Amino acid sequence: MPSASKPLTEAALLKMPASAYMNADQLAFFRARLEVLRDEMLSNAADTGATLKENENFADPNDRATVEEEHMLEQRVRDRERKLLKKIHTALTRIDSGEFGYCLETGEPIGLPRLLARPTAEYSIEAQERHEKMEKLRA
Repeated sequence: MPSASKPLTEAALLKMPASAYMNADQLAFFRARLEVLRDEMLSNAADTGATLKENENFADPNDRATVEEEHMLEQRVRDRERKLLKKIHTALTRIDSGEFGYCLETGEPIGLPRLLARPTAEYSIEAQERHEKMEKLRA
């Protein structure tokens, strides 16, 4: 068991036995990871807001077009991050309710490697692939 002074690492997390899946240490690890990700995105959003409020006047239309294109790209990134913030909030709620780490469709464990790669995952790989196939069929 990790001590309070030494946080759990990814390697230590992966070495834990299957019977320890989603124990208190693992849940604390993922909560910390999700909170850091959330805080980074909120900070980025604040920076973007400040950047977009800067009202620069350009004599050259090309300079203005370049800045507007950069602002559009920045807003697109922030839009994606806003959607991810909702998923982070949902994941944190699932940690609180004890549902984190288990597939919403099958109830089976999602797996530590998948959660390390995508801590907001709600489905096992198999269930996610089924959802993606259904989306392609509807499109």
